[in-house]
Amino acid sequence: MHDLAQIRVIIYDCDGVLIDSSRANQAFYNHILACFGQPPLTPEQWDCIKPLAAADALTWLLQDTPWLAAAQEYQKTVDNTPFLPLIRAEPDLQETLTRLRPHYRLAIATNRGKSLLPVLKHCGLGEFFEFTVSSLDVVNPKPHPECIHRILHHFEVQPGQACYIGDSDLDREVSARAKVLFIAYQNLSLKADIHLQNHLDLWRLLRGELDSSNQ
Repeated sequence: MHDLAQIRVIIYDCDGVLIDSSRANQAFYNHILACFGQPPLTPEQWDCIKPLAAADALTWLLQDTPWLAAAQEYQKTVDNTPFLPLIRAEPDLQETLTRLRPHYRLAIATNRGKSLLPVLKHCGLGEFFEFTVSSLDVVNPKPHPECIHRILHHFEVQPGQACYIGDSDLDREVSARAKVLFIAYQNLSLKADIHLQNHLDLWRLLRGELDSSNQ
């Protein structure tokens, strides 16, 4: 059993947890690759880069080419607006956040960069979160725990009073390094304290309507 009664702060990853952004993110990287004469992402490449910050993803993709530095500069200037229509909020998310917000402090820790706030606005999610930490707000992006530490410090809570909801091994690692409860979203292959398949199940768990040992 997990002592969910101690939780005061709920921290979310963004991509794959709050939003389904797979099509948009692949279109973003394919746009940059095309600008430098490179072929589109393969499924194997996408699996490797999807949890990474944009700068780290481009380093992984272009590290053996002469275009890495130019691509890094270009990605900072790309207008994300054309990709927004490809993004949607996860099912039952807004209802869940509406229920949680009066009782918990809500935050985001993500490797998404300059597009975080436009994406939240596009999906109607910005009003729910008191504090967000993107890859541009830290020296060390995930899996370094700096993003989680900043949130704990902001809300003046201990690690045992927070949980992190993610969908990748990167999220599992950052949770372990920050010593916060890790909740895996729609990824049963991840080692996690709790697994969620639906956002509303978090509300039910916190209210004691579901047994966390079975999740």
